Amino acid sequence: MLCGYIFIKFRFFSFLRLKYAAIKNVTATQTIFMRHINEFLHHIALPVMPEVAHPLIRTLNDDQVALSDLKDLVAQDPTLTTQVLRLANSAGLGMQHQVSSLEHALALLGTDQVRALAISACMNVAFPVAAGFDRREFWKNCMSCAGYAHWMAEKLGHNTNGAWLCGMMLRLGELLIALHEPHTLAVIERQPHIPGQRWSREASVVGFTEAQVMAELAQRWTFPQTIVDGLRQADAPLAADALNPLSGVVHLASWLADMPFCAPEVIDLLPAPLLERLGLDPQWMRDSLPQPEEFFEMAHEADAS
Repeated sequence: MLCGYIFIKFRFFSFLRLKYAAIKNVTATQTIFMRHINEFLHHIALPVMPEVAHPLIRTLNDDQVALSDLKDLVAQDPTLTTQVLRLANSAGLGMQHQVSSLEHALALLGTDQVRALAISACMNVAFPVAAGFDRREFWKNCMSCAGYAHWMAEKLGHNTNGAWLCGMMLRLGELLIALHEPHTLAVIERQPHIPGQRWSREASVVGFTEAQVMAELAQRWTFPQTIVDGLRQADAPLAADALNPLSGVVHLASWLADMPFCAPEVIDLLPAPLLERLGLDPQWMRDSLPQPEEFFEMAHEADAS
């Protein structure tokens, strides 16, 4: 059995190395097939988030938001309050004590983390999972991407909550594409599913990527420009004139979330030029790579609503 497992891993690594050259520069594909995203968004029903979501998003632009103001916003929606407490108590956040109230959550986690959890819960409500997706597996992937982005951003000294939020939101763009152009899903999700290849497939069938869709939606929802820019370049961060570290971190997080298994050697499959530009040490990543299961309980709690 062990030999069979090693053989499967070897075949996957070999196949991925052959494919990487064809997918590492998504920008060329985007240039050829680009279709105006505004036209796409104009003809679809945009997700409707809970009423409290928009004032929550506006607070992202306010570094001085008071704890009491954030608590009052979340408390307006009892369902949202319950979801935030579930997320706060999930193993993924590693809390040592039971979080029993919003005041307690804010005191232990801080404004930024509670706000990110609240917005995540709003997204879960706003984005129904399209036919052809396993809802639980989809949210596991989103939370894994968020968790890996947080892990790398913390190492680099960047905004961890912004990275977590971008990572959580990234693949929701694919969900919008699948909801409104369901015939594309078979192409985008066909096997073998190689990490990083989804973006080139999206660009080839609809003319843009999930990252670009979510960036435009984040712009319309008045997310901070740092979040918008981080999402917009997440599919091809090295193609930009200047590397956006947030885009780079989210790009790598998506690769890790899409890996069929988690082992130190998967770090060798990540785009080496991007690791170098970001200043991420591959050996540190191999030694401290979190298991995706650490993030899954948050997906379970988000899906429990």
